[in-house]
Amino acid sequence: MITLYVSLSAFLFSIGTLIVLTKKNIIVILMGIELILNAANLNLVVFGQFDAEHLRGHTFALFITIVATAEVAVALAIVWLVYKYFKTANIDELKTFSE
Repeated sequence: MITLYVSLSAFLFSIGTLIVLTKKNIIVILMGIELILNAANLNLVVFGQFDAEHLRGHTFALFITIVATAEVAVALAIVWLVYKYFKTANIDELKTFSE
């Protein structure tokens, strides 16, 4: 059963990495980063089942979720300000504005 969850986690991580590397929209890139963090959370919870007395995996997953929530709030605020200033969320167009 553990191989199923680890395979699912690897699949989520791969899709998240593919999204981050190939997409141009900042919002979609943030969604890819969230997939990567969720894959890490899944691994921590699955491997935390082997340490049922201390619940370290679940604790780390909770901390990652809290950090991811804060990251999303700050990143969306930055994206909103960039969009408000440049009127685009496309990374290629932002690069041309900075030159």
